[in-house]
Amino acid sequence: MDLESAVMEIILSSGRARSCSYEALSKAKAGNYEGAEEIMAHAREAAKVAHRIQTQLIEEDQSKGKNPMTLVTVHAQDHLMTSMLAQEMVQELITLHKKVDQKQ
Repeated sequence: MDLESAVMEIILSSGRARSCSYEALSKAKAGNYEGAEEIMAHAREAAKVAHRIQTQLIEEDQSKGKNPMTLVTVHAQDHLMTSMLAQEMVQELITLHKKVDQKQ
């Protein structure tokens, strides 16, 4: 995969992961925890795709020589990191919603 395609796939997969995370949170807020967990599984899968490509780019950068650092490459990295943070925070919020519902 060429660099431009790889960077775009990181952006797309990361965006998909973030969107799925927030969709899962909406389901949890409505009390649909099974649906929330199912959608979080989709978020994790999309994040794996993005992370795998990022790892390949890092390996290529170290073995074959430096990849050019462009604004879109930085944008892709930013998307990946924010989607990872969103997944972690949403998973915590889902857990909190479950605990609150159990106490009511």
